[in-house]
Amino acid sequence: MHALPNALMVRLAHHAQHSPQRTALTDGEQNLSYADVIHHVAQRRQRLRDVNARRVALALDNGLEWALWDLALMAETCVAVPIPGFFSEQQHRHVVQQAGLDSWIGHGGEAFGFKATHDAAIAQRRVDHSPALHAGTTRITFTSGTSGTPKGVCLDNTALLTVTESLAKVVAPLDIRRHLAILPLSTLLENIGGLYLPLWVGACSILPGMATLGWQGASGFNARLALDAIERYQPHSMILVPQLLQALVGESTTAPDSLRFVAVGGAQVANTLLSHARRGGWPVYEGYGLSEGTSVVCLNRPGEPSCGVGRPLRHAQIRIDREGQLHIRGALMLGYIGEAPCGDWYATGDTGQWQDGTIALNGRQRDVFITAYGRNVNPQWVEGELCTQPAIAQAMVYGEALPANRALIVPAAPHITNAQIDTALNAVNRTLPDYAQVHEWQRAAPFTPHNQQLTANGRLRRDTLLAAYGHWLRAVVTDTPKGVTP
Repeated sequence: MHALPNALMVRLAHHAQHSPQRTALTDGEQNLSYADVIHHVAQRRQRLRDVNARRVALALDNGLEWALWDLALMAETCVAVPIPGFFSEQQHRHVVQQAGLDSWIGHGGEAFGFKATHDAAIAQRRVDHSPALHAGTTRITFTSGTSGTPKGVCLDNTALLTVTESLAKVVAPLDIRRHLAILPLSTLLENIGGLYLPLWVGACSILPGMATLGWQGASGFNARLALDAIERYQPHSMILVPQLLQALVGESTTAPDSLRFVAVGGAQVANTLLSHARRGGWPVYEGYGLSEGTSVVCLNRPGEPSCGVGRPLRHAQIRIDREGQLHIRGALMLGYIGEAPCGDWYATGDTGQWQDGTIALNGRQRDVFITAYGRNVNPQWVEGELCTQPAIAQAMVYGEALPANRALIVPAAPHITNAQIDTALNAVNRTLPDYAQVHEWQRAAPFTPHNQQLTANGRLRRDTLLAAYGHWLRAVVTDTPKGVTP
C-alpha cells in the first residue's frame, strides 16, 4: 500500500521545507516542528503497514499521539475511526462490529477482542468478514445525533480537506498562528478545525490532555481551568459548543487578549449569549454544520456583520424546500454504513430561511412541538435563553399538546434554590411571547454524553430524556407545584 500524497501532506511537506523548525504541534510539554511531524508520520505509516492495519480505532486522549496517528492513517488511506470517550461499552461494541475494525490504538481494546501485537501501540483482532463500506471511505465518524445508537458516517479525504481549505479562506485575514483544541479530537469539528486547519495554514495546534483543560469526565467542565489554559497558551483561535461558551463567559466576561477567532457551533446558540459574549470582547462567530456534511457548512466571517449562522462556505450549496428544511450539497458523506450512497443533496432535518445571503436556523423539524393552542415552538430557542441565566446550567423544554410548557432544569450548582430558579424563569419569561413561556419545571441531574442525554456537540438527546422523564413531561393533568425536586 503506497498512497499518493493528499493535499494536506503536500502542505505539510511545503511547511517543513520552508520553515522546518516552526512548531506544528505541542501538548504543552513537548513541541514538534513541521520537520518532526513529517518524520513521525512516516514512521507511523510504516508501523501501520507492518501489521497490515486497515480499519483502525483511535481511542486516545487529545495529544501528540492522537494527532500523529491520525495524520499517518490519513496519509496511508486507512480507515480511521475516532472513538468518543463518552461512548458506553455497548456503543463501543456496536462501533467495532459495524465498522469491522481490525486494529485499535489506545486503551480499552482488549474488552472487544483486540490483542497485543509486536507493536506496543497497535492491538488487533481477526476479522473474517469485513462489513462493506462505501468506496473511498477513509474516515468513519460515529454520530448518535439525538438517538442512542451510533450511525457510521463514511467520509473520504477529499471531503475532509475540501472543508479544511474552505475554512482556511475564512480565517486567512486573521493570521492565526496558535489554535487551542478545547473539544475532543474525536469530534469531527475539532479534528478538522483544530488539527487539519492549523497545519494547512502553517500554524501550531496546541493539544493538551482534556483533564488539564477543565474536562472532568462525566461530571462536567471546570471553566476556571480552561481559562487558565487559555492564559498559559495564548491561542489565537478556539472552537466551542454553546455550553462551553456559556461556562467561559460566565466565569470571565472579559475575553482573553490573545483570541482573534472563536467558532461556536454544534447546537443552536442563544442570541442573548452571543451578545453577552461580544460585549465582553469575545470574538465569537456562530456556524452550522453536521457530520453528514463533513462538519462545517456555514460560518460567520470576520469583518462581516454577524447574521444567523453565516454564509455557506465556498464549497457548499444550500436550498430550502417548501417545509423550510435545509438541503445541502458539497463535501457530503459517502453514505451511512449499511445504507445507500448519499447522492448529490442531503436533507438535513434542520429548518431555516435565507436572510440577506446568510442562513437563519429555526430548529430541528422533529423537535418543534405544537402546544394545545396550536402554536409551534422551537424548544432550542427557549432552552438557549434559559441557559443564559446564571442559576441554570441546562434545560429541556417540552409542550407537545400541552396548555403550558414544561422544563427540566439542571441548576448551575447544587445549592441553587427553587426560589432562585423561579426568579430566573420569570426573568426569561418576561422576554418571551406567551406561547413560548415555561410555567412548570422540575429539577434534573446533569445531561451528559455519558448518560446518553447529550451528544458530543451539546445537542440534547430528547428521546432519552423523554424516556427518563416522560411520565412528568407528558402528563396531561398535573397537580405538581411550579418547581419540584424529583
